[in-house]
Amino acid sequence: MNRASNPDDPFPPLIPAANVLCLGVSHRTASVEVRERFAVRDAEVAEVTSRLQKAPAITEAVIVSTCNRVEFYTATPDPRQAAAAIHCLLQERLRADLEKHPGNFTGFPSEKSPFYQLDGAAAVDHLFRVASGLDSMVIGETEILGQLKKAYAAATAAHATARNLNKLFQRTFHVAKELRSTTGIARGAVSVGSAAVDLAEKILGKLDGCRVMILGAGETSELTARALRSRGVSSVIVSNRSFDRAAALATEMGGTAIHFDEWDRRFHEIDILISSTSAPHAVVTRAKLAPAMADRPTRPLFIIDLAVPRDVESSVSELENVHLYDIDSLQAIAREGLETRRREIALCEPLIARHVGEFAHWLGSGIPAIHKIA
Repeated sequence: MNRASNPDDPFPPLIPAANVLCLGVSHRTASVEVRERFAVRDAEVAEVTSRLQKAPAITEAVIVSTCNRVEFYTATPDPRQAAAAIHCLLQERLRADLEKHPGNFTGFPSEKSPFYQLDGAAAVDHLFRVASGLDSMVIGETEILGQLKKAYAAATAAHATARNLNKLFQRTFHVAKELRSTTGIARGAVSVGSAAVDLAEKILGKLDGCRVMILGAGETSELTARALRSRGVSSVIVSNRSFDRAAALATEMGGTAIHFDEWDRRFHEIDILISSTSAPHAVVTRAKLAPAMADRPTRPLFIIDLAVPRDVESSVSELENVHLYDIDSLQAIAREGLETRRREIALCEPLIARHVGEFAHWLGSGIPAIHKIA
């Protein structure tokens, strides 16, 4: 993963930026079963960021947690010590999770750890690629840029960034904008939401007669809803913990909003369930779904779970006529569109290399030493 150490890289970074660290896990290195163990929910970001800032080697921190990745970006005078502090935090979170859910994943850390560690110019290069959609499951997708901006805004609100990460993330947003305006990397690209709708079409054929329920009314759900509407779906039920958000999305779709405590009573009406809530645990359980499926013995139900942590218990797939797909099921669809953008990826390489070199030069050209944020 560390591009700085690759002798075959045609665009090697010019100067090592030794006080930027990225430690993370993504769809490239781990399954959703592993990624969900380390996801940091929006409600936890401030608390986790505060804990990171208390580590002696970490001066600034930004946490990026999406359906496809969990990454910790830090400014640090000692990347090795900062990485050790992040690993310690992850171990503590994993132990706490295992106390609540004893059957969960227990394979961290190990020699085959799914986590990658990048420092200096390699970390900068990686962030630029992430923001530009080059490291996404769906190459060229634009959702990740909004997610990075949200993560950076949360970090600044928590007073967790200063000169180094402010400069890095501002440059990152500039790089992503430049690549999208000067190359065709985002042309024809799809979002995770539209890839989910592609999957539904592969399963059911035309969707214009299908009845769909969407659980969750966040960004991914909105993108999925728009993709459904573009494929002719007109019968949509939206449920969300905030009814106002569900109502707004349902209005846009010409659908129906229901309260969150009602969704499990409407299964008899739908053909497809697309779930993308921010719940810390499964909301669609076998116990809830089994009675509903007993009432529709010959009608299949297709469930696409886009959430991390997952919204749907894996045992749900054992029920008769239930077909469950998670975020990793979109990999094959994402690969189909990759060939059409390979030429654009090649055009992005020198642009990213130039920006990596410029930022590394700024970071190593006599800028005053970074200081611990109060």
